[in-house]
Amino acid sequence: MRKSTRKKILFAASECTPFVKTGGLADVVGSLPQHLDSSRYDVRVIMPKYLCIPQEYVQRMTYLTNFRIDLGWRNQYVGLFEMKLGSITFYFIDNEFYFCGFQPYGQIFQDIEKFAFYSKAVIESCGYLDFMPDIIHCHDWQAALIPVFLDQMCQQGRPEGKIKTILTIHNLRFQGRWGLDEVQDITGLADRYLTGEYLEAYGDANYLKGGIVLADRVTTVSPTYSREIKTPFYGEGLHTVIENNAGKVSGILNGLDLEEFNPMSDPMIPHHYSVDTFRRQKPADKAALQKKLGLEVDKGKMVFGIVSRLTDQKGFDLIGSVLPEFLKGEVQLAVIGSGESRYEGMFDYYARTYPGKVAFYRGYSEETARLIYAGSDAFLMPSIFEPCGLSQLIAMRYGSIPVVRETGGLKDTVEPYNEYEDTGCGFSFAGMRADELLKILYYAEDVYYRHKRRWNHIVDRAMTMDYSWEASAKCYGDMYDELTLKGDD
Repeated sequence: MRKSTRKKILFAASECTPFVKTGGLADVVGSLPQHLDSSRYDVRVIMPKYLCIPQEYVQRMTYLTNFRIDLGWRNQYVGLFEMKLGSITFYFIDNEFYFCGFQPYGQIFQDIEKFAFYSKAVIESCGYLDFMPDIIHCHDWQAALIPVFLDQMCQQGRPEGKIKTILTIHNLRFQGRWGLDEVQDITGLADRYLTGEYLEAYGDANYLKGGIVLADRVTTVSPTYSREIKTPFYGEGLHTVIENNAGKVSGILNGLDLEEFNPMSDPMIPHHYSVDTFRRQKPADKAALQKKLGLEVDKGKMVFGIVSRLTDQKGFDLIGSVLPEFLKGEVQLAVIGSGESRYEGMFDYYARTYPGKVAFYRGYSEETARLIYAGSDAFLMPSIFEPCGLSQLIAMRYGSIPVVRETGGLKDTVEPYNEYEDTGCGFSFAGMRADELLKILYYAEDVYYRHKRRWNHIVDRAMTMDYSWEASAKCYGDMYDELTLKGDD
């Protein structure tokens, strides 16, 4: 009988907090490993050693070794560094040619080669570490070639080919697409992988498609999103591929780090509160928010908050359609974010047109974002699609009631308010019409001003919702167990 050991799980991702973050992917990769049962799983993370990683972390890294890999006709240097943070071991792949930029991503033609190199280097690194994984848990298109390279290695009889893979899709919109000939030249993959059976889609090579087809399991970051992407509207051109592989596709809801996001102890907000004290303390944070952003300081005014990337995905066309009418009411709007110039310009316009009523912070400040969560009464997030969403979870944690569209993780996490049963933790609408958004905004405003006791009950429920990582970690653990058991058969 084989001696029982912990399952070895290697997370492969292009970003991870606290080293590099551009979106929710980094939060997941930084948080999930810490919540998996360490008595059963030895979980480690491997990511690129970007130039933009803060020096405080670079100085703590230990050099392990270096070697070279073949990438198509290229022979490239790979350096390996290691550091431990908390209970998790992190590995960093070094190559200044690929990772010397001041941000993790650049032009797509550069990223296509960069992450082909990264994916190949992840696999080859396993032979130089005292850690041969049972499973490589790949995240998004940047790591989606790992199952493809492993399949080719399996065909070649290499032992690495036996490693199982899970591919988690954080946002199907981003797929890693480039020309077939160029990708074959970069990767050195055999002709069979550049066909419609694997990477080819609409005349291009598609990294994410190859990963979906060849990974042992595919997950998305919410159950509803896993169903939505089987449809043409949400499937981003890959709905047929998802449907054809439906037997191995499932949705596991992301969690929230309840220690990191805690209004009782958050050092970034001026006044702390709990579900028992928010009625007295939260208005003080509202006043601090109003003062900081130049809104009229009035604790009685209903404040709506937005913390977001400014992209069409987030429903800003809907918001822009309703603001002229909605701002006629006794409401204020606090926005922080950056992105597409048309949306930055839109919020600039409203902030200038409605001084003291609309505030727009262009860019990003974590401290200001936290103050918006703590100081706002409601949180506006009418996304056209939302794989999971973290902002609505943070907002509920801080007692800011989400107003959302029923899609993806928003539908899975925000139970609509039911005035007859006095249940629910937010407000939602189903369609994609501006009048539906305006109607639900008016409804939330009416409950806030005319039914304050009911509003406070909604806040009570929102702040006590449990969206910690424990449930998600158990689901992933069950998947790891299933895959490794099959591998033992």
